[in-house]
Amino acid sequence: MPAPDFLRPHTETLANGLQVTLRHVPGLKRSAAVLRVAAGSHDVPLAWPGLAHFLEHLFFLGTERFPTGENLMAYVQRHGGQINARTSERTTDFFFELPPAAFADGLERLWDMLAHPRLDEADQLREREVLHAEFIAWSQDAAAQRQLALHDGLSAAHPLRGFHAGNRDTLAVSQPEFQAALHDFYRTFYQSGQMTLSLAGPQSVEALKALAEQFGDNLPAGEAVARLSPPELMESSQGDYQQARKDCLDLLFTFEDLPAASPQAMDFLCNWLNSSKPDGLLATLRQRGLADSLKATPLYEFAGQALLHIEFKLDNHQAASEIQPLLHDWLGFFAAQDDWATLRAEFTALLLRRQETGTALQQARWDSEQREGPLAENDLVRLRAIVKQLHPANTVTEQWQLPAPNPFLQSASEPPRAGLIRGQTSAHRGLRTFAQDRSRGRRERSPMQFSQALADNTREGAVYLRWRLASQAPLDLQARLDRHLQDLREDARQAGVDVTFEPAGNQWLLKLVGLQAPMPLVLEHILTKLGQPLPTAQSRVEAPLMPIRHLLKELPKYGQQSVQPPALPLSDSVWATAQWDGLAIGLSVATQGAMGPALARVPGMTDQEIEPIPPFRQRIWRGLQTPGDEQAVLLFCPSPTQALADEAAWRLLAQLCQTPFYQRLRVELQLGYAVFCGLKQINGQTGVLFGVQSPAASAEQLIDHIEQFLNGLPELIQQIDDSTLTRQQHALATQLQIDTLPSAQAAELLWHAKLAGLPSDYLQRLADTIVLVGREQLLAAARQLINAEGGRYCLASGACPGSPWLAAD
Repeated sequence: MPAPDFLRPHTETLANGLQVTLRHVPGLKRSAAVLRVAAGSHDVPLAWPGLAHFLEHLFFLGTERFPTGENLMAYVQRHGGQINARTSERTTDFFFELPPAAFADGLERLWDMLAHPRLDEADQLREREVLHAEFIAWSQDAAAQRQLALHDGLSAAHPLRGFHAGNRDTLAVSQPEFQAALHDFYRTFYQSGQMTLSLAGPQSVEALKALAEQFGDNLPAGEAVARLSPPELMESSQGDYQQARKDCLDLLFTFEDLPAASPQAMDFLCNWLNSSKPDGLLATLRQRGLADSLKATPLYEFAGQALLHIEFKLDNHQAASEIQPLLHDWLGFFAAQDDWATLRAEFTALLLRRQETGTALQQARWDSEQREGPLAENDLVRLRAIVKQLHPANTVTEQWQLPAPNPFLQSASEPPRAGLIRGQTSAHRGLRTFAQDRSRGRRERSPMQFSQALADNTREGAVYLRWRLASQAPLDLQARLDRHLQDLREDARQAGVDVTFEPAGNQWLLKLVGLQAPMPLVLEHILTKLGQPLPTAQSRVEAPLMPIRHLLKELPKYGQQSVQPPALPLSDSVWATAQWDGLAIGLSVATQGAMGPALARVPGMTDQEIEPIPPFRQRIWRGLQTPGDEQAVLLFCPSPTQALADEAAWRLLAQLCQTPFYQRLRVELQLGYAVFCGLKQINGQTGVLFGVQSPAASAEQLIDHIEQFLNGLPELIQQIDDSTLTRQQHALATQLQIDTLPSAQAAELLWHAKLAGLPSDYLQRLADTIVLVGREQLLAAARQLINAEGGRYCLASGACPGSPWLAAD
């Protein structure tokens, strides 16, 4: 089964040995680069655990040419992009995404930091403290430690059983032997023969190749390094083991001497293991009350070895003994398929849809990881070897069936164009565009509005539906809804539509974002599900999140009333008595028409306007219990008004704060590795969000450090020269231009604009206002922030310290 040409990127090896993959995608509004270095934590000398991860950190300290304020991280943040890096067992990845106009300068900064890193010993000592703080947080993170424990059944001689995190004790910066090892590792692996550069964006292949060649010309030249194969994964001939924990069974399978191929072979197997379709493995486990969920994940692949993890969340303690026979029986059924032709066709359709909807960064990462295409012949050879080593049953006893095609993944024909929206009733006469409502001079408020702020001739769109419940939702509603919609959401995700349905106080927001063609059918299925009885959800003890992540998960509850009406038993009236409204963005007239019948069935009342959540305008402190000994805080500082001029000034202020805040609290004060700030919108309220997690400072001390930083903002603003300030303004305004803003980001901004009561041309007016913000207006915004004129909301792992803070109920 040959793969469509457009699924595969252009690939070649440049004269200096740099491997490149280039993907031209005309519809993208961002460009992305992923640089993969064929060296990771398992390639460092045994005497210096963590050396590879430490070197990754050092690259981001800035260079002589691009110091801290102009290095890659600051540059990407200034242009509203994404950036990160990751050290794995055998690879290290650096990746970022930027608007196309800023992309070449981003690549220039990437090659400069790799070719000219700051390896000064004083810098290393400071960064080692950051890495040590990261190590402490990692060692107290239950999810990270559980993941590490999955390797306990492997051979003690294999690197997967070793310590690779790195900390103050293993990174002996002052020892000459360590410095020699660090510089030797850098020289050996950070050269062109060990690197693969993957670029994706709207630029032509020729333009991307020119950027790749320029990138390669600035790297140290070299040849690929032969790396020793690791010892066998297990000391015995047994190829699998299991671990049991509360309500959960982990099965681990090891593989040796697999034929060389892409990771797609294991991905293909996991995709069908994870399927919840009728008469499959998961559906059978659920039907028999053995397990509620199944998740198959490849944990490791290198030099012919692989490690596969299958996690089962159990419905009863006796289930573990019955699961393995069923798994091997299903594997026998799977192995008997004739080259998996039907499943390969469905898998190719899934990949096609993924390419249609993937961001530039996602596509560059898939290319870098060789997950860009369907199974080739050598992938099938590897797949057969994998299945054989899993020991499938020779005689299949169950009546297994191949999964039915994903109903949302099929190519939908364009809905018929209609002048009127089908299914509209007098209760839903608002199924019109803003422009239609204005042209008819209608004064009544529409429950569902169709925004014309985005072009309706693209393939992407978004739909937001919000309910304000008449009473507080039952405490288990979220868990039961998640269980009820779990399979539907996965089908929608594969078809290019991300579905979320989450609470914020007594409001619930259903959000569909992605490819618009499947959206009417997805929405129809969701609303049908809402009308059905919800299943019970087994209470499970989830692995606790690290403190800062726990606080971020709770942050959307900002603005809810301190005292809410009591929760009522779950019934149909929860939705029927709720007020609802919504916003659809970027949908074509045809898609609007196809969505009409589903929208006519939305439960709830539409004759009352949902009032916006009023701002606190006080200093509210909400203390939460978080796992571990580390302290963390999130400080949300709302703007004093929702006026466009205020938002423009506060957005610019948030952008100017990002790099200095990180530099002050993470680099200079070394409070911890989780340090960030930026603009945040919550329920239509715009503000600046500051976050810190620290192994040493208390929550109250962290807030004091943030306050000290805020008090220095006027001086910081005065020190910025006019040209730099103008450049920052134009960079920020460019991020908000409709023609350069990715659809999902634009939709989120327009939804918050609706909540704030702002006009439909909000984005253009905001961009125009940002370039007009003067220094005095910026200073005034800083004083508003310092004086907490819009109030403050603190989520912290410590108790309220008292005045001027008010403890939340």
